[in-house]
Amino acid sequence: MSEEKESDKEDRAPDEPRPRVMLNEKQVLAIVPVSRSTLWRLERQGKFPKSTYVSSNRRFWFSAEISEWQDKINGQGRHGRPK
Repeated sequence: MSEEKESDKEDRAPDEPRPRVMLNEKQVLAIVPVSRSTLWRLERQGKFPKSTYVSSNRRFWFSAEISEWQDKINGQGRHGRPK
């Protein structure tokens, strides 16, 4: 992701939270090399972050949750077993 510009930091109060980055399915699949059905299955099994719907036809994932998931599975071998 891009770094925050200095001018953006100055415009925001120190305690004001910055917006969270949202990724649509296409963006998630570009990051996570699985099929749509595998993504759905992993999410359903609780092995992948849950998506959130902003409308009846528009869902997304928070990029921070995807990053946390990547950190969690880092170093695991096949089928989620540690190497």
